[in-house]
Amino acid sequence: MAQRSGLEDPERYLFVDRAVIYNPATQADWTAKKLVWIPSERHGFEAASIKEERGDEVMVELAENGKKAMVNKDDIQKMNPPKFSKVEDMAELTCLNEASVLHNLKDRYYSGLIYTYSGLFCVVINPYKNLPIYSENIIEMYRGKKRHEMPPHIYAISESAYRCMLQDREDQSILCTGESGAGKTENTKKVIQYLAHVASSHKGRKDHNIPGELERQLLQANPILESFGNAKTVKNDNSSRFGKFIRINFDVTGYIVGANIETYLLEKSRAVRQAKDERTFHIFYQLLSGAGEHLKSDLLLEGFNNYRFLSNGYIPIPGQQDKDNFQETMEAMHIMGFSHEEILSMLKVVSSVLQFGNISFKKERNTDQASMPENTVAQKLCHLLGMNVMEFTRAILTPRIKVGRDYVQKAQTKEQADFAVEALAKATYERLFRWLVHRINKALDRTKRQGASFIGILDIAGFEIFELNSFEQLCINYTNEKLQQLFNHTMFILEQEEYQREGIEWNFIDFGLDLQPCIDLIERPANPPGVLALLDEECWFPKATDKTFVEKLVQEQGSHSKFQKPRQLKDKADFCIIHYAGKVDYKADEWLMKNMDPLNDNVATLLHQSSDRFVAELWKDVDRIVGLDQVTGMTETAFGSAYKTKKGMFRTVGQLYKESLTKLMATLRNTNPNFVRCIIPNHEKRAGKLDPHLVLDQLRCNGVLEGIRICRQGFPNRIVFQEFRQRYEILTPNAIPKGFMDGKQACERMIRALELDPNLYRIGQSKIFFRAGVLAHLEEERDLKITDIIIFFQAVCRGYLARKAFAKKQQQLSALKVLQRNCAAYLKLRHWQWWRVFTKVKPLLQVTRQEEELQAKDEELLKVKEKQTKVEGELEAMERKHQQLLEEKNILAEQLQAETELFAEAEEMRARLAAKKQELEEILHDLESRVEEEEERNQILQNEKKKMQAHIQDLEEQLDEEEGARQKLQLEKVTAEAKIKKMEEEILLLEDQNSKFIKEKKLVEDRIAECSSQLAEEEEKAKNLAKIRNKQEVMISDLEERLKKEEKTRQELEKAKRKLDGETTDLQDQIAELQAQIDELKLQLAKKEEELQGALARGDDETLHKNNALKVVRELQAQIAELQEDFESEKASRNKAEKQKRDLSEELEALKTELEDTLDTTAAQQELRTKREQEVAELKKALEEETKNHEAQIQDMRQRHGTALEELSEQLEQAKRFKANLEKNKQGLETDNKELACEVKALQQIKAESEHKRKKLDAQVQELHAKVSEGDRLRVELAEKANKLQNELDNVSALLEEAEKKGIKFAKDAASVESQLQDTQELLQEETRQKLNLSSRVRQLEEERNSLQEQQEEEEGARRNLEKQVLALQSQLSDMKKRVDDDLGAIEGLEEAKKKLLKDAEALGQRLEEKALAFDKLEKTKNRLQQELDDLTVDLDHQRQIVSNLEKKQKKFDQLLAEEKNVSARYAEERDRAEAEAREKETKALSLARALEEALEAKEEFERQNKQLRADMEDLMSSKDDVGKNVHELEKSKRALEQQVEEMRTQLEELEDELQATEDAKLRLEVNMQAMKAQFERDLQTRDEQNEEKKRLLIKQVRELEAELEDERKQRALAIASKKKMEIDLKDLEAQIEAANKARDEVIKQLRKLQAQMKDYQRELEEARASRDEIFAQSKESEKKLKSLEAEILQLQEELASSERARRHAEQERDELADEIANSASGKSALLDEKRRLEARIAQLEEELEEEQSNIELLNDRFRKTTLQVDTLNAELAAERSAAQKSDNARQQLERQNKELKAKLQELEGAVKSKFKATISALEAKIGQLEEQLEQEAKERAAANKLVRRTEKKLKEIFVQVEDERRHADQYKEQMEKANARMKQLKRQLEEAEEEATRANASRRKLQRELDDATEANEGLSREVSTLKNRLRRGGPISFSSSRSGRRPLHIEGASLELSDDDTESKTSDVNETQPPQAE
Repeated sequence: MAQRSGLEDPERYLFVDRAVIYNPATQADWTAKKLVWIPSERHGFEAASIKEERGDEVMVELAENGKKAMVNKDDIQKMNPPKFSKVEDMAELTCLNEASVLHNLKDRYYSGLIYTYSGLFCVVINPYKNLPIYSENIIEMYRGKKRHEMPPHIYAISESAYRCMLQDREDQSILCTGESGAGKTENTKKVIQYLAHVASSHKGRKDHNIPGELERQLLQANPILESFGNAKTVKNDNSSRFGKFIRINFDVTGYIVGANIETYLLEKSRAVRQAKDERTFHIFYQLLSGAGEHLKSDLLLEGFNNYRFLSNGYIPIPGQQDKDNFQETMEAMHIMGFSHEEILSMLKVVSSVLQFGNISFKKERNTDQASMPENTVAQKLCHLLGMNVMEFTRAILTPRIKVGRDYVQKAQTKEQADFAVEALAKATYERLFRWLVHRINKALDRTKRQGASFIGILDIAGFEIFELNSFEQLCINYTNEKLQQLFNHTMFILEQEEYQREGIEWNFIDFGLDLQPCIDLIERPANPPGVLALLDEECWFPKATDKTFVEKLVQEQGSHSKFQKPRQLKDKADFCIIHYAGKVDYKADEWLMKNMDPLNDNVATLLHQSSDRFVAELWKDVDRIVGLDQVTGMTETAFGSAYKTKKGMFRTVGQLYKESLTKLMATLRNTNPNFVRCIIPNHEKRAGKLDPHLVLDQLRCNGVLEGIRICRQGFPNRIVFQEFRQRYEILTPNAIPKGFMDGKQACERMIRALELDPNLYRIGQSKIFFRAGVLAHLEEERDLKITDIIIFFQAVCRGYLARKAFAKKQQQLSALKVLQRNCAAYLKLRHWQWWRVFTKVKPLLQVTRQEEELQAKDEELLKVKEKQTKVEGELEAMERKHQQLLEEKNILAEQLQAETELFAEAEEMRARLAAKKQELEEILHDLESRVEEEEERNQILQNEKKKMQAHIQDLEEQLDEEEGARQKLQLEKVTAEAKIKKMEEEILLLEDQNSKFIKEKKLVEDRIAECSSQLAEEEEKAKNLAKIRNKQEVMISDLEERLKKEEKTRQELEKAKRKLDGETTDLQDQIAELQAQIDELKLQLAKKEEELQGALARGDDETLHKNNALKVVRELQAQIAELQEDFESEKASRNKAEKQKRDLSEELEALKTELEDTLDTTAAQQELRTKREQEVAELKKALEEETKNHEAQIQDMRQRHGTALEELSEQLEQAKRFKANLEKNKQGLETDNKELACEVKALQQIKAESEHKRKKLDAQVQELHAKVSEGDRLRVELAEKANKLQNELDNVSALLEEAEKKGIKFAKDAASVESQLQDTQELLQEETRQKLNLSSRVRQLEEERNSLQEQQEEEEGARRNLEKQVLALQSQLSDMKKRVDDDLGAIEGLEEAKKKLLKDAEALGQRLEEKALAFDKLEKTKNRLQQELDDLTVDLDHQRQIVSNLEKKQKKFDQLLAEEKNVSARYAEERDRAEAEAREKETKALSLARALEEALEAKEEFERQNKQLRADMEDLMSSKDDVGKNVHELEKSKRALEQQVEEMRTQLEELEDELQATEDAKLRLEVNMQAMKAQFERDLQTRDEQNEEKKRLLIKQVRELEAELEDERKQRALAIASKKKMEIDLKDLEAQIEAANKARDEVIKQLRKLQAQMKDYQRELEEARASRDEIFAQSKESEKKLKSLEAEILQLQEELASSERARRHAEQERDELADEIANSASGKSALLDEKRRLEARIAQLEEELEEEQSNIELLNDRFRKTTLQVDTLNAELAAERSAAQKSDNARQQLERQNKELKAKLQELEGAVKSKFKATISALEAKIGQLEEQLEQEAKERAAANKLVRRTEKKLKEIFVQVEDERRHADQYKEQMEKANARMKQLKRQLEEAEEEATRANASRRKLQRELDDATEANEGLSREVSTLKNRLRRGGPISFSSSRSGRRPLHIEGASLELSDDDTESKTSDVNETQPPQAE
């Protein structure tokens, strides 16, 4: 395997082939198919192309097999363009979704690329095979490179962490998480390997040959931890069953100086029982397999199957030997420095753990008590652990338990005894593991070399979700919640820094807060208590069970958002917690036991008292365990004793884990974290297989998808301006003008031209930021643009070629015509004799030649002239070009000049920067020199300190003398009585003062205690601030300049402060008012929302009412229309009746006149006339009554109609008014809402800004408080020192040093305070309006700063005074008392000042608390509003994106619609024309039909009248002779009527002709329509047929290609099968080689061991010789040493002086070199290495100097001791001589043994060589054959790959063609559908026209019926008239029936009746009234 990986190219597993990714065919395919991701059960997600959308569902076609499926729109996820394929950082993906992330990881994994970045994460997928990417060459490749310069790798993460640590002086951490088997431990090893290679300390030191070097030990710690902490599981053969945090410490130069390992959550239960096919910890199997016979007998070991705790017996691990691993573990322990006794003790404990499992108990017959029938196992166990067997059995079976105050022996049941034994075994193994980790840490710890910073590597289990999860999973998931919160917070900080650096406006959201509710649910201590707190609480109650714990948890946390109860009673889970990775069900079985971890405390005490020192050390913390009395108190309440902890040290597992986790999180928070997420691709441990659902679950659990969710909230896609312009300028061709333009301006113009939504992008200083999905859209637009351009270009090219070919054809045609014409002329003339003569004579004629010559000359002249004109034109053109070029040259010269100026500016900038750099380097060197001076000064001060201490001792002696003198003087003073009285009074006063001072002292001491605790906290903060200080040292130079300005502006600020004091109160009032306004606005908002909802509901009701009213209005309008039609028809009929009435009246008058002439004046006639008149009068009355009734009815109808119309109009107006009011209200509400939203936003912004400033100022206040407290403490200390100066002058020097240190601190604090104040002042200048409410606090802080500065100055003055006092103490002893008095006065003043300061501090504290409360309230409201606003903004962004996409779709759709509208408009115009013509013709036809009908009716009437008149005439002629006179007139009238009839007939014929013409036109239109339909259908059919033919051809091609592909696949399958066979053979051979190698390695190891033994023996021999020689030399030199010691001391002093000179010389050299380095800035890059070398040399020199100093001190000690040694040496000489003789004997024995061993070694070497030569040669031959076969296979595979690529290319092209055809087919289908829609519309219109025609026919038939009725009525009337006439003729009485319903027109001519005018009128009115209405 190693050989094969050696042959492989490592770059294949690191770099991506970009040529495949930037393939234009794939880009075109992606653009054409509109590819998306859809969910798939098998693949997770599958690629598919969208075909059509149907509402919420979408029809898609799968890319793999072409199947179609319906998918919900929400399930579809966008696909990234091919440009983003196999992208190294998934945060760069434009479409950030689960499908894209999974696809990218899958593609990279199948290409052998296992590392991928995802923002801050590095995602690693386990390859399940060895990859050649971890060699030293690869390490060197990544060394010194930045993360973005190299492909993703664990080395890149390690390198970036290492570089950040060195550059930023900031601690780093690498967090590896993932499932078991994902590769966490392997990646951790790789990190350690990289750091050990890069930062190994032996490269710059001499002692690198010493074995057990730190790096080697660090690498060897892993095998030990793996053997004791790893085990084989189903998922992983080497699974870490514990979490670890490896902390590697580095010094300032970056070398490893030490390491430390912390472990978490060891799975100790695995030591007792294991699941099927799993093993316990490796050490058990290694010990049983690898231990020798001697060791086995010592440890009492047995076979695998004899141990109960090895549940599955011996299970081997494939590819590993436990025996070899045991040897490696032992070697690693030796390298780590473990002693033989320690190793043996550890192995004894391991053996004892196995023995625990073999102890068997039995249940006694009559009782439940347990007994031990056989104690052989117990004896073995007690032998191994150093215990008494009897005591052990008693402690197990009948332990002593405390009940109340007494101890009772309680018998245990079998179950309890088994549980106790298992618990002891687990606890023993856990303690052994803890001791082992502690011992490794001890070995790795290097206290001599202090580490400057560290890199921590966390290898811990990832998120776990099983079907049912226990306490261990809760702890792991709790850890992962915390780690994810750290990641979210880190990501938030980095995003914030990026956005601030680029100057982007963005509302920052700390996503770390998202996980806080879940963390609180688990860890919250109270109000309400979390899961762990409740569990601990339940552990304290005796009757508590798991069930009561669950009940209490549900009761306390049931309403928590992240907590869920079990839904059904059948659920196995007890409760459920919603973590960030998903919902996790927990089963709370044995949680209380697991949390308490109880043990048999009797056995534990025995173990603590063990005779084996190692076991006793393991069990030294026996006080902290949970005993049996606690457990029995829980399970059995018979004793009724609430258990108590021993000495209050009882700690639960949950508490301990929580503490260790908080420590870990605190460490991680103080570091810069790097995240590595390990993923397991499948559970089968197969290489090259990836289960999508498994990977998705892990991505969710690992927080990768959570990180992507956070990315999507911001602007994940970033592009540099230049790249954006280069790639997308094609979309905005005219946006950027020609010439140079800044990248940012160009991008802004491009964005403006693209019309992107402002929310979708942000423009920074160097990059442009986009939201997720925008780049994919731009890529689509770009591809479409490129396709359009290429299509246009192709069209232009084809057009040009076609035109060229056409012109060529035209020229050929004209040439052919000329040839034809000439040929025809020749054929005509060739036989003509004259032509022959002409052709023969013409060449002979010179004239013709002259003419030809002249013509030739003329032609030449013309050509010359043309050439001249051309040349002149060209010359002019050239001159123009010359001018243009000159102009361009000038422009270019100007540009060049500008560029040179720019270059010069750049050069100046560079020079300035170089100068600045040089200055900074000089400053650095100055600082270094200053540091050295300070160190020298420090040494001088230390020497002075020593002198001062000696001086102080002298002073103390003098003081004692002075004290005695003073006491004498006091005795003398006491004698004076007057003085005594005064002194007594003073003493009383002083006692009062003293009591006061004691009280104050107590208060001050309390204050000091508080201050000291605060100081401790401040020191911790100071450590963190020290790191920040390193970063801020660069800013010191700028800050010094700003300090000068600060002093000037301070005076102005003091003036401004006074103004700000007044304004703060106003602002506070304003804030209160604003808060009140906010509350009012919220209430108003709620009311408005309620009103709005009510108004909307009312609006809905009103719309319903309105719709109902509109329906009623429509119905009434329809009724009105019908009534109007009836009314108009009535009107028309009435008009006709009146016309007929008039006609009849005229006829009647004529008849009257005739009748009056003819009637006789007889009495009978008169009577008849009177009767007639009466009847006529009655008829008139009846007629009038009917007309009145009719008119009344019409008026009623009109009134009703009018009232109905008015009511409807009123209702409509009311509805309109209500609608208008509603709209006004709605608009008002909307405006109010908008105003309120704006106000809320403004308030939120103001609030956020004030909050930000408040936090900053609070931080400053806290810092100032800390400094005040420090100042108070220092002042108190100084006061105490002043009080005690008389008695404690020895402390003066210490006070001096402390004062100096504090002075330095104060200087630094002052600098930091000034810098912070400067920042605050800048903020004040920028945001004065917003900061007015906090200005009073700023003023107070300023005052405090001034007071602190004054105090500092006072402190410095006091320090100087103290120095003077110390220097001048000898001369000032006499004035000591006066100074003490002065000091006491100063102390009183200081104490008064202290009181004032305390009062001020208390007042400030109260104010701060009030402000904090107010701001807490504001923060809560702000957070709530912020959350609502965030949700709204996210929704708004989403909606904006949707709207922008819809707008673009709408634009495209509008374009299509416009085209379709144009087409439809054309068709509509044609249709409208046709319809208009049809309507005109129909109207003409109808009018003609009506006219015809009227004419026919009139004709029929006339004919009837004619017939009647003829009959009347004949009757009259026959009856009366008198009438003969009027016959002539009647004939005239008859002729006239006949003429009218003929005219009417002609009119009728004309009308019939016109009607026929219209009908013909209508038929023609119908025929045209049908023809158009048929033609359109034919076109569609032809298109469909063409498409089907193309489709068939394509399908044929696809089938052929599929067949070819199938053949290729078969060949490939055969090749793969043969390849697999070869691989199997190769693996076998490799296994054989490995076995041979292992055997050889074993032999070599044995050889090395023997050689090592030989070397040890030789070394011992040499040491013995050397010791003998030394003893002899000492015996000789001991006499000389006494004399030579003084000379040596002198020499040493000289050497010391010379070493000091050398040191000074080295320092001078260093300074000179530093100066040279500073001066040679240009050659700095070359001299950096030399500088490092010199620094190393300086460090060596310093070390040597220290060694020299230590040597000098040692020599001084030796000088003192030599005087003593000289005496002892003589005595030792005799003993040494005897020892020398013994050593000689031993040496001889060793030499004999050495010879024997050499002989054995030679024999062994010969045997080994002879054995392995043959096997090695055979294996080498086999390897050669296999390599040849491999090469052949590789060639065949390459050929097959080429064929596959070709076929794939062909396939892709065909697929592209198919897609094009499909697109065309879709377009045709759409056109067809549109045409069908148009056809349907036309059909509908035709049907409507036909319906109108049918309606017209129906109305015509109706009129016809009415006409028939009228003719019938007319005939009836005529019959009545004829009867009347008959009666008249007969002379009988005439009776008119008024009740007749028919209408009777009466036309009587030539009648000789004598009727009056009244009679005729009544008759005619009656007739007209009863006549039916005529049709229009």
